Amino acid sequence: MDTLLVRDERPIDIPLISELTRLAFQNHPFSQHTEQFIISELRDAGALSVSLVAELDGKVAGHIAFSPLAISDGTSGWYGLGPVSVQPERQRMGIGSRLVEAGLSRVKDIGGRGCALVGDPAYYGRFGFMNRPGLVHAGIPQEVFLALSLEPPSDAGFPTGTVGFHAAFLARPPAWGGLFAAMASCPRDLERG
Repeated sequence: MDTLLVRDERPIDIPLISELTRLAFQNHPFSQHTEQFIISELRDAGALSVSLVAELDGKVAGHIAFSPLAISDGTSGWYGLGPVSVQPERQRMGIGSRLVEAGLSRVKDIGGRGCALVGDPAYYGRFGFMNRPGLVHAGIPQEVFLALSLEPPSDAGFPTGTVGFHAAFLARPPAWGGLFAAMASCPRDLERG
């Protein structure tokens, strides 16, 4: 692989991140194709705690996002990993792995105690993520909801309860938002008829 640099996102990267994310998830079988809107809404809400890009030969080739999680037992300092995106033609070259490793390190540097995600156990297991039966995300199959403690093993304890990702994960394309707003402003009897 050519020279890969993982760095913080810059304002000039924002449109590139959006397009890269759209392309990365374009043919993903489990995507609702809203990942670029999720990142944008996290950024707009000030909830994009860590946002890194992978730059390959001076061009953005990947991106990873981390945002705060809410856990029903009151545990703080946990972050959600995702979305993570790599240019389709650059996938399976180790760029995503480098982003995950750098991102987890950065989350730990800002005081993160742990991280959770929805993803492939075979892929994320190599970073130490695993299913924790006491930690759930409503509506998500337990086998793909994974967590990783970032604390030393002697201090490691996993929270228990229901995890909530930031509201930005409900993001929809801008046109959908306008449609929903229009529907919400309709008188109830017009909606039925």
